[in-house]
Amino acid sequence: MATNDLMLELQKDSIKLDEDSERKVVTMLLKLLEDKNGEVQNLAVKCLAPLPGPSAWPLCLAPLPGPSAWPLCLAPLPGPSAWPLCLAPLVSKVKEPQVEVMVDTLCSNMTSDKEPLRDISSMGLKTVIAELPLTSTGLTLTVGVCKKITSQLIGAMGKQEDVSVQLEALDILSDMLGRLSGALVSFHSALLSSLLPQLTSSRMAVRKRSILALGHLVPCCSPALFSQLTEHLTNELAKAPPVSMARTYIQCLATVSRQGGHRVGEHLEKLIPMVLKFTDVEDDELREYCFQAFEAFIRSCPKEMSPHVSTVTKLCLKFMTFDPNYNYDDEEEEEDSMDVEEGLEEESDDEYSDDDDMSWKVRRSSIKCLESLIATRRDLLLSFFSSVCPALLARFKEREENVRADVFSAFSSLLRQTRGGTSLQGNMRPGGEEPALTLLKTQVPLIVKALHRQLKEKSIRSRQGCFSLLSELSHTAPGALETHIPALIPGIVFSLTDRSSSSTMRIDALSFLHVLLLSHPPEAFQPHMQVLLPPVVSCVEDSFYKITSEALLVVLQLVRVMRPQGPSAGRGFDPKPFVREVFSVTLKRLKATDIDQEVKERAISCMGHMVCHLGDHLGAELQGVLAIFLERLKNEITRLTAVRTLTLISASPLKIDLSSILPETLSVLGSFLRKNERVLKLGTLACLTSIITHQAANIKPAALEPVLSELVMARSCPSSLSTISFSVLPCVFRLVLSPLLQGAALSSILDLLQTLVLSNTSNLGYRQSYLSVSRCVAALSSSCPKETPSLVNGLLQEVKNPGSPEPARVLALLCLGEVGRSGSLGGRKEVQGVILEAISSTNEEVRTAASCALGSMAVGSLSDYLPFLLTEISTQPRRQYLLLNSLKEVISACPASSLSPHVESIWSLLFQHCECPEEGTRNLVAECLGKLTLVNAAQLLPRLKQQLRAGSPLARSMVVTAVKFTIVDHPAPIDALLKDCIGDFLQTLQDDDLNVRRVSLVMFNSAAHNKPSLIRGLLATVLPHLYRETQIRKDLIREVEMGPFKHTVDDGLDVRKAAFECMYTLLDSCMEGLDVLLFLDHVEEGLKDHYDIRMLTFLMLARLASLCPAAVLQRLDRLIEPLKATCTTKVKAGSVKQEFEKQEELRRSAMRAVAALLAVPEVERSPSMADFANQIRTNADMASIYQSVQGGEGGGIGPAESMDMS
Repeated sequence: MATNDLMLELQKDSIKLDEDSERKVVTMLLKLLEDKNGEVQNLAVKCLAPLPGPSAWPLCLAPLPGPSAWPLCLAPLPGPSAWPLCLAPLVSKVKEPQVEVMVDTLCSNMTSDKEPLRDISSMGLKTVIAELPLTSTGLTLTVGVCKKITSQLIGAMGKQEDVSVQLEALDILSDMLGRLSGALVSFHSALLSSLLPQLTSSRMAVRKRSILALGHLVPCCSPALFSQLTEHLTNELAKAPPVSMARTYIQCLATVSRQGGHRVGEHLEKLIPMVLKFTDVEDDELREYCFQAFEAFIRSCPKEMSPHVSTVTKLCLKFMTFDPNYNYDDEEEEEDSMDVEEGLEEESDDEYSDDDDMSWKVRRSSIKCLESLIATRRDLLLSFFSSVCPALLARFKEREENVRADVFSAFSSLLRQTRGGTSLQGNMRPGGEEPALTLLKTQVPLIVKALHRQLKEKSIRSRQGCFSLLSELSHTAPGALETHIPALIPGIVFSLTDRSSSSTMRIDALSFLHVLLLSHPPEAFQPHMQVLLPPVVSCVEDSFYKITSEALLVVLQLVRVMRPQGPSAGRGFDPKPFVREVFSVTLKRLKATDIDQEVKERAISCMGHMVCHLGDHLGAELQGVLAIFLERLKNEITRLTAVRTLTLISASPLKIDLSSILPETLSVLGSFLRKNERVLKLGTLACLTSIITHQAANIKPAALEPVLSELVMARSCPSSLSTISFSVLPCVFRLVLSPLLQGAALSSILDLLQTLVLSNTSNLGYRQSYLSVSRCVAALSSSCPKETPSLVNGLLQEVKNPGSPEPARVLALLCLGEVGRSGSLGGRKEVQGVILEAISSTNEEVRTAASCALGSMAVGSLSDYLPFLLTEISTQPRRQYLLLNSLKEVISACPASSLSPHVESIWSLLFQHCECPEEGTRNLVAECLGKLTLVNAAQLLPRLKQQLRAGSPLARSMVVTAVKFTIVDHPAPIDALLKDCIGDFLQTLQDDDLNVRRVSLVMFNSAAHNKPSLIRGLLATVLPHLYRETQIRKDLIREVEMGPFKHTVDDGLDVRKAAFECMYTLLDSCMEGLDVLLFLDHVEEGLKDHYDIRMLTFLMLARLASLCPAAVLQRLDRLIEPLKATCTTKVKAGSVKQEFEKQEELRRSAMRAVAALLAVPEVERSPSMADFANQIRTNADMASIYQSVQGGEGGGIGPAESMDMS
């Protein structure tokens, strides 16, 4: 009772202990550990255990906010995991010296002869370790405590006579190394020396715990120590140890490889032959550990394993069939001689057992090793289909359930890699299908044959594995199972109706059926509706909400099967026999209000699809269903689902009559537009659009009033126009003024204005503004052709009037262009003169507007304006740039059929100016050439390629830039031609001229960004030249004297920037074709380069940390140094403000990269990263930057952190 009272007192915040009291309390509690009463001992541990120091007090105090939490401490001791909840009271009461006294006493007691005292002290030490602080303020205490414990544990491990002490010491050491290895760097060597002898212990438990401790030691140990450990294991294995010892060393090697990651790579050449040798030893457990070691090698250092992949694959294929105690041939003969129904009555393979048979471990470990190969080597995918795929299919008959599950897992991994590869492989076949996918489809009959019998087995785990694998197959190759659906249906029905099936089994079966329905045409399921529907309907009525929810998804898809919508909708299939059964069970769930939210939403969606597809079969009950939808629309929880459902129903081809609920529905939808919920607003807008488009005849003008204040429905409901002129148009005109107006919003405004004019509604008024307004004026002009001549005359006068303000002249010119684009100007000579005069204006805005206007007019009347434009380009060198801009507009906007007669004249004119000394003009010529090539790619692309050999460096750079403009971000006829010849254009990466190489890199970047399939097959030849351009060349760096100052100029900087931009783009589009470690070598160099390049490589590093963390961990120590240098560099005093701002932005960008690295799993194992993280924590300036990029205005690192390279 006294100990309990002490604990209650210590919980009070008001109690403060002086040094003498601390000492007395700690001494007394340590004595109580030796009390004969176990409950007293437990209470003493509760009071004593974690004492991390002041830095952790708030954390420790948090679980006990006040007296209400005290009863937790009075409960019987549940076990060590719960002690920290009760340990807070003393944490804030004692100082470091008393912590050390406690640790010394606990360590001393741990080696006691008294087993109870030893056990309770071991528990106390483990709890102390679990609560030691990792923060910088408590690090000194942590290091001190760890050193005391470590020295004692090393001594305890040497006590060979008492195995229980050794086991406790190894347990505590594993806990400490796992959590605080970085604080024990000075002890790593001693720990290694103490742990290695334990590997030869006669007790298996000691050996296994020693391996665990070594595994925790490896991540933070020095490279020298890691090499020492690896060499020790290698030397011991070379001595041909007994089988039991060989198991230990191989198991240790696997653990060390898993924990050490890439560092084992440099030792692989010695290790692989040695491990291979032990696979020949007739011992199942030893072989299992060998394959575990191979798996660790493959996952930790896939690049270094490349030379050995073939050998390991053959070994896996050999031993995955290793089952010396079972004959599969008999089973195959039986299977071939009986049909599936008879097979179900046969005795299950799972009933076979042999307790002494360990061969299943060999098969399982070899299959897991094979799975790691599949997961890490997507580049070998095609070869896996010829070697691994048939072998895995053959093992679907595996008798051991655990091993069979791993076979399914490995095959699923192969399917996932195939699905991932379909968007990444560059070698598309002429038909557009990936080779890997084609190979997979040839295997589908064998997959179904191997699985369909297992779908009716008693083993639930096997059936779940089958459904999971088939779901992956459906995702990877949609439609591939269409001809095999009759073979799969019985297995699905069996799992849904079998009484022994668990809830999870039924959910998995429903989930697979849903995937199958989504990925295959409805016609494939119509013959099976009579068999499929009853068990699914039964699942809808199930009491478990998850089964009901999944079943409703399936019913929704079955409704689509009953009557598909489209050109060939439901021909030859009558849904009537099934409608009543589905409707009644769905209506029951729809009406229920006391069910799970997910079930409510899916019931609404399911019934919505029924109304949409089968509404004409529902008769009088339809109106009742619509009334329920209206109720759900008014309910805040279900309103979004109801909105989406009404959108679907209103657009149904069955023309469902919604007049009974429309007035109230429109009122409710109008109120949703005032809600501050974006998703709901968007859904409501879509719903209103659908209702107005398809149900306009049923809408009375009065019903629209609640919505008119929020929406415009001019075209479908002209009667609303007079109402909106004052409420809506002012907002429209304010929007027209926005320079951001474009795309769909602008198109909608143009439609509105045209509708308003055609409706003859008066008192509308307009305000004009630049390009958006000019397009509006053109839209109005096309609606009122009689007014066009007077409009054009007024615009011409505005342009010619020298007193007109600049905005008015710009607007008038743009309006002339947009009106001319529709062909309304004809060939008026006056217009040409006005435009030419404007092009010669002294005002830049007027000149640019005139250039755009001339191009637009030429689009509308090619025969009148194009010859004039070409003549002016040839004869007016001073206006050349603006006139070329007009020509670019013509080439971009004219259809190919209209432009074809003029191609030759434009082509020859452009090549006359390809060596223009002004870079801006050359770039414009290149853009025109590129867009012109798209008009007739088959003829013009080869001619463009010929110019690579004929021209000067300026001409070559112009040709390469032109190719860049042929690469568009949507499918185009030129793509196939480009793929054949883009390699010739990329040979300019080896050009002697620096500028040609730069534009070649820019073109390569455009291809990688917009059409990566063009360059994937060329990466092997292009990447060496790309990487070469990332190097700093001293011969391109020169000094320029500027008065008394010398300024360094790097002529190679632009080329390097272009190269690094290409590298960044490749991360997103061609990751699979990169050797990541080689890529990282050049990223590392970029981290030390110019400001712009460093900013880019920081972004790349953050992306790499998320895309391929294992490779980043291999290079981590080398990457940390430049990051640290950037974060700690300070600008010289007296520098200009811009220098301070640049350096600050550099540090922030570097810190974002650091934050991304710290998010990588297992990064804490790197000593250099741990030191840098500690440096950031202890430096107020760096800590502030880190916090700001994590949660402040700098934002975090993630998918949103991207760079537009287009």
